[in-house]
Amino acid sequence: MLNFQKRQGKKVKGESFMQGVMALMFSQVLIKLLGLVYKWYLTNREGFGDEGNAIYSAGFSIYALLLTISSTGVPNAVARLVSQHTAKGDYRGAHRVFKIAFGTFAIIGLIGTLLLFFGAHYIANTWLAIPEAELTLVALSPAIFFVAIISVFRGYFNGRENMKATANSQTIEQLFKTVFTILVVEIVAICSGVNTLLMAAGANLATTLATITSFFYLYLFYKTRREDLAKEIVSSKNYETKNIWKTVKNILSVSVPMSLSAILTSINRNIDSTTVKRGLETFLTKEEALKQYGILSGKVDTLTTLPLSFNIAFATALVPAITKAKEQKDEKTATKRVSFSLLVTMLIGLPCMVGMILFAQPILNLLFPNAPEGEFIFQVSSLAIIFTVLEQTVNGALQGLGKIKTPAVALLIGVAVKLVLNLILVPIPQIGAAGAAFATVACHAIAFFIGFNVLRANMKLDLSFSKFITKPTLATIAMGICSYATYFVLGGINAGKLATIIAIAVAILIYMLAVIVLKIFTKEEIFMIPYGQKLYKLLEKLGIYKEA
Repeated sequence: MLNFQKRQGKKVKGESFMQGVMALMFSQVLIKLLGLVYKWYLTNREGFGDEGNAIYSAGFSIYALLLTISSTGVPNAVARLVSQHTAKGDYRGAHRVFKIAFGTFAIIGLIGTLLLFFGAHYIANTWLAIPEAELTLVALSPAIFFVAIISVFRGYFNGRENMKATANSQTIEQLFKTVFTILVVEIVAICSGVNTLLMAAGANLATTLATITSFFYLYLFYKTRREDLAKEIVSSKNYETKNIWKTVKNILSVSVPMSLSAILTSINRNIDSTTVKRGLETFLTKEEALKQYGILSGKVDTLTTLPLSFNIAFATALVPAITKAKEQKDEKTATKRVSFSLLVTMLIGLPCMVGMILFAQPILNLLFPNAPEGEFIFQVSSLAIIFTVLEQTVNGALQGLGKIKTPAVALLIGVAVKLVLNLILVPIPQIGAAGAAFATVACHAIAFFIGFNVLRANMKLDLSFSKFITKPTLATIAMGICSYATYFVLGGINAGKLATIIAIAVAILIYMLAVIVLKIFTKEEIFMIPYGQKLYKLLEKLGIYKEA
């Protein structure tokens, strides 16, 4: 892929840990907001609504499973292997991993595409018991191939601590997905006379088109850096020639265990797609059961996964950062980054969980005025947020430490519990679809506690109970009281959209002030944040932190 030249050259610029985190965080937040835009459009679009969401989500859940098998563990696995080589100055070996991984996962991705395309009828009718989802599966099938090779590009640059490629490609993909979704669904609606089935297929076709766009961006990103990469490669040190098949085996031995966690997460969602509708049909009509599943898989999942966009940056950046620190035997840096990431994760997850529980119905009214049902399901699902985000960060740290099987084992136990609880709770009329939400909470709580205990056994974390639990809880309580009081004063339970927006704004402001006043971050941790020195000087002037 590169035209090697025997000359010395400059090293391709990497990023600091927090620069990479912030780039990914900004990208992920934008991605989730754009995702909310097209989900809002689809849910409120005449002829789509919760029924369309059910068909769309059912097809997407199977696509996500095959997608996970072909790609999800790949970026972290490639990043880990690449960072191992770059830590020793072996840039030629790092690029060899990239080339072999590219060929390997292109083949795996192609197999996934063919399986989904030719198996769409069987999967929709037999597995999902939602025949309407067949066209959505066909529309999504080409995307598996492209995502598989996209993941190798992202892993290569992540391993070099350059998160810009991943951040930009994900943002571009979601931007085009939002635009294509609205355009394609509108065109299909006009041509088909508002046919819900065809509109759902059109929405998933937009995903395929956006994925192809993302691939071309990454290819151009790589191509523009070929000359600098070539210069860097010829200056490599400690290069060891390895047999191609041995390298493939090495890549798969890392990527498969890392993929298992993501595969189990996808299976977790497929448990809902295969059990919720069937369980609900024991006491509801087919149409009402489909609608209830649409509420769970469409609106609620979209909203409760929003906090993950803030946090996934830490999980992604931790893998190469901890791997590199481990290779260089720098335990202090590894401990500092993991502890800081866990603290920020707690500060993200806790207020999001409480805020969504308190304002569940107002948020649904605000975002989905044409289909605002699902308050209780939303509230129960929100309980899983804190465990999901913490589990995400813990898994990134464990993978960086080389404990790549632990997240998979932990989640496997959680998924088994979820399956049992789904089968027991969903058919109970008084619980219904909320039973799947309770099961999800149990699943991620179990997975987090197992992973956290293993992490703590392998690393001395710098987190006191006061700093990690007490202070974030106090800040969240202050936020909840002030924001709900604001909402109540502005009109109470039946308040309009403006009251909800103002209350959320107050919640954000009060929470940020509480975090500062409680001095949750140390001086060193503030300095880790971009522009942290300027922020610390401001806090000194305000008298919150004492002058050094």
